[in-house]
Parts: sequence; C-alpha cells; structure tokens
Amino acid sequence: MPSDSVVAGSVVAGSAPAGPAGPAAPAPISRVDVTGAAADMLRHLAATNGPLMFHQSGGCCDGSSPMCYPVGMFRTGGSDIHIGTLAVDGIDPVEVYMSRSQFEYWKYTHLTIDLVDGRGSGFSIEAPEGKRFLIRSRMLDDGELAALGLVTRDTVS
Repeated sequence: MPSDSVVAGSVVAGSAPAGPAGPAAPAPISRVDVTGAAADMLRHLAATNGPLMFHQSGGCCDGSSPMCYPVGMFRTGGSDIHIGTLAVDGIDPVEVYMSRSQFEYWKYTHLTIDLVDGRGSGFSIEAPEGKRFLIRSRMLDDGELAALGLVTRDTVS
C-alpha cells in the first residue's frame, strides 16, 4: 500500500451499520490515523518490542515528529492528553498522546502518522530502520468540528 494511503487507524466519523435493534449511534470522530507504510512499520516494531505507543513531540530533538516507544518506556503525565488509539491489524492498539499545551494549537486538525525514508534525530524506535514517522495534517471539516464541540464556520458571526 502506498505511504499516502490511509488505513483505518482508529474509528472514523460516520454511522456504524444498523443492527437488530435499529441504526447504531454515530461512531466517534477520529483525530488520528495511520498510513499503510506506517502500519507496516508498527507491525514490524511490535514484533520485536511488544506493545507500542506514540507521543507527539512538542519540538525537542526532532522538531514535532511523532515519537514511537514501547509501552512503559515513555511516561505520560498530567500535562499530556490521549488524542486517539490506532487500530492496526495484527498488533495491540497503539495509543497516541500529545502535550496539552501543544494540543491547544492542533485541536482543529486531523493527524495522519506516515513513514518516510531517513533517520530522525529523536528517540523514536524506528530510527535504526533508516525510516522515520512523520505527521501529515489537515484541518477538521465542519462536521468533525461540530461533533467534537469546536466552533465551525457556520457558528461564527
């Protein structure tokens, strides 16, 4: 799968299929997804390192790259928020965190974790593979903003 193809990294916006009791409630909005190339690398890394997590770096070391760690190697704290969970086939769910202060700048964006050639200068565990994770972002659309309780263009006067 090309690196620009997004796979279902977490539950995406929309309605779940109808069940025996009728239509299901709308699915939660995804703030983060993963490309096929990044998902392949996560499977490779999980095979040797066990369950993984991401922390979106706030600018130290490798700019603002997503840093991948084995679960338990990076401690999140009260200043970090959970922005989503990546569901990658074949491995445990991968939780994604960001500092609360950085999230204030990024809360209107959807993030996609991709994989590119080259070594980052941070502590992320993919570095020895000659690859690095990279964030690609887009602005949330009006439907996503409304579902997340954020201001939309229609509500601004």
